[in-house]
Amino acid sequence: MLKLALPIMMGAAVLAASLPAGAADLYQPPVVEAPPPVYVPEPAPAFSGWYIRGDAGYNFYQFRGGDWITYGCALCGPTPGTNSFTSGTLRGAFSLGGGVGYQVTNHFRVDLTGDYFFKAAFRGSSAGTGCGAGPCTSTDASTMSALLLMANAYADLGTWHGITPYLGAGLGGARISWGDLENTTTGTAIHTGSTNWRFAWALMAGASYCVTDKLKLDVGYRYARVAGGRMFEWGPAGAAIGAGPGFDRGIDIHQVRGGLRYSFGGDSTCAPRDVVSYEPPQPLPIYK
Repeated sequence: MLKLALPIMMGAAVLAASLPAGAADLYQPPVVEAPPPVYVPEPAPAFSGWYIRGDAGYNFYQFRGGDWITYGCALCGPTPGTNSFTSGTLRGAFSLGGGVGYQVTNHFRVDLTGDYFFKAAFRGSSAGTGCGAGPCTSTDASTMSALLLMANAYADLGTWHGITPYLGAGLGGARISWGDLENTTTGTAIHTGSTNWRFAWALMAGASYCVTDKLKLDVGYRYARVAGGRMFEWGPAGAAIGAGPGFDRGIDIHQVRGGLRYSFGGDSTCAPRDVVSYEPPQPLPIYK
């Protein structure tokens, strides 16, 4: 009997010792590898293509001097010769403009603009011998208005918090319109004003602000130089028939302007940027 029980007890002990290992093998969960880090790339900025613009400005002028020629007039000065304004100022005036342009890249754009400069008052003086009793000083009054057409190129310097500073330059022409010049000494002589086209160039600096992804507020400064040209014609018949024509030496324009630019294709530099997300790797599960 003892001989029979001993093998049974040994077998049961071996079976009991093997049960935990088998159970562990049976219920051990599978190991799942952690997913790799997920990166959401930031979309590359896109340029917006065609845009239109509208601007309003205020202009400060610098009259660069003027001269007129006298022919065969004993009371008008040298015969023949050239007289000059002893003083001359142009008052400030408003302007309105518009244009169409194209955003070539995110940092370069071009446009064509036209601006109308409303009438600015001119006041000047000149010295001569046309008073009938020796040398005297006359007072001169006129007006000036202009149409400025420019082809422009700009360098956009980058966008920070929706603000894009820029620099620019332009070439074009100005149609300068002078009103009749009233030359007053003891009496008043009227010289018909002249209208003509002149060469012009400009330098610009400013910044735009993203109102929406298609609309930008643009504020800037423009310096424009207009070449000299004919200012007024001959004087009236009589003693002053030889006074004229007159020529200005050019005009400097300091313009402060603001306006809106509308981009038909939108501008991703104005749209909210997607934040790059990063998911750190998960530690592998450890089973003991």
